[in-house]
Amino acid sequence: VWLLNAIMHTILEEGLEAEEYIREHTEDFDAVREVVARYTPEEAERWTGVPAEAIRATAREYATERHAAIFYTLGITEHACGVDNIWSLANLVLMTGHLGYESTGLNALRGQNNVQGLNDSGANPTYLPGYQPIDDPEVRRRFSEAWGAEVPERAGFRLDQMMSGLHDDRVKALYLIGENPAQTEPNARHVEEGLAKLEFLVSQDIFLNETAEKHASVVLPASSFAEKDGTFTNTERRVNLVRAAVPCPGNARVDREIVIALARELGCDWPEYPDAESVWNELADLCPNWFGIRYFRLQEEGLQWPCASLEDEGSRFLHERTTARPSGRGKFHPVEYQPPIEEPDSEYPFVLSTGRTLYHYNSAGMTMREAGITDKQVDPFVELSAEDASSLGVGDGEWLRLVSRRGDLQARAQISDRVYPGLVWMALHFAEAKVNWLTHDVGDSLIGTPEYKVSAVRLERV
Repeated sequence: VWLLNAIMHTILEEGLEAEEYIREHTEDFDAVREVVARYTPEEAERWTGVPAEAIRATAREYATERHAAIFYTLGITEHACGVDNIWSLANLVLMTGHLGYESTGLNALRGQNNVQGLNDSGANPTYLPGYQPIDDPEVRRRFSEAWGAEVPERAGFRLDQMMSGLHDDRVKALYLIGENPAQTEPNARHVEEGLAKLEFLVSQDIFLNETAEKHASVVLPASSFAEKDGTFTNTERRVNLVRAAVPCPGNARVDREIVIALARELGCDWPEYPDAESVWNELADLCPNWFGIRYFRLQEEGLQWPCASLEDEGSRFLHERTTARPSGRGKFHPVEYQPPIEEPDSEYPFVLSTGRTLYHYNSAGMTMREAGITDKQVDPFVELSAEDASSLGVGDGEWLRLVSRRGDLQARAQISDRVYPGLVWMALHFAEAKVNWLTHDVGDSLIGTPEYKVSAVRLERV
């Protein structure tokens, strides 16, 4: 927030804002102008370490380029202020008018190949497929009629609410599809205590993961991407068709078949859905953004939604004429800096940040099975600066103990110039040294995203 507000401070100070675009296409600009006036590049340098002149140069270049696009990743969303970070980026885009034409906008680089498609399809407690709000009576009516069941009026639980609900009896059963929360959720020991209280847990996955092995009542062997038909949607909203290359092995079944069979066992009178295309057609009929996207049109390069009719060629970029908000105007959100939930102190003097490496994927349930990968990386490691390694008296490859208020683990030291003194970094892939034993579980107050990027720890030689 300090960095982005300082960039906007410079843009306004030097008169580089898109005055006509702001006037014609946005609202609440004055509130942001008032806030960013206090965020000077010089003060931002003190908070961020980024030189003031670099902040000014970045502001000038971004504001004056015709084609300037912002791409962001989990590095700014996995914070207690994750929503504020994205609002700040959106403010910057609106302030410069970099929206509504090619090679511009604010673009999310998702954490895996079909996160976009997952969100589009309604894997969000506040939306039905196609980002249609669940609190809209007309939207609920259309889906209820199509599905032959009443759609609930209230939003469901977010993932963080599910995890907290394990401890207070709000959640008594879980159905997991491709998830391993015993390793991937913050404050993992607390999560495991909650999983042990469940009355029933179903794990539907292609491999037996730790959560399933320890806590599952039923395990349903599922299909990988190479064993099923369907669609993946990427960051540019392009819906791509995928086809099964090989049949499911052994007792494994396509996910669609598993869910339908389970529904029928529970007494639901669901239609046959003979193939993935039939599922897609049902969604497309209910979602204006997808209505014109049908399998026969996806054979070559796919299509980008919105695509409203069979004659529509899709949308290369969004917001060409207006924003998606009811007013048709982009909304500025004034954002103030807020400190992390947990900051270093004398007892826990280091900031721990977590993430993924090149070689492994999430809890490594797939990648740890491949010798070509484990030959490259198999032992848990923690990156730290040469300065911190020297003060601790630890050499590269030696073992360290990391301790937080929630737990401890051991990992090999990896001296790196990628982290600053006072900052350490560790991947989430290692089941024998779960970095999420250390992370805290207080997330963004609006959407619950965990603050994986900031937890306080201390380091000890082993």
